[in-house]
Amino acid sequence: MKAIAVEISQVVDDSGFPVFVECLLIDAMSQIHRFVEKEPVVSATAIDIESLPALGVIACEVESEWLDSEGRLVVRAATTRPWGVESTAGSSSFVVLAEQLREI
Repeated sequence: MKAIAVEISQVVDDSGFPVFVECLLIDAMSQIHRFVEKEPVVSATAIDIESLPALGVIACEVESEWLDSEGRLVVRAATTRPWGVESTAGSSSFVVLAEQLREI
């Protein structure tokens, strides 16, 4: 399964289980997208608050790929599948550099 690499920037709510964390994604156009998601959705291991920021991932489905005007390989990825993840602005489709994708 493919996933987009994100930065887990902070713990938003640790009052229960699961913990909610803030993740940031910088897309291929240098736009920042913010997510607030359950820790197990974005990390296979428990987040150590002392080591933030940390690497996380958001599972996605690659819809298309192409070379942009700068010759970079970019992809349009949707985060609605498999776990229905959306940014805080309600977006679920992102154009990212192919190198931002991970296999999970």
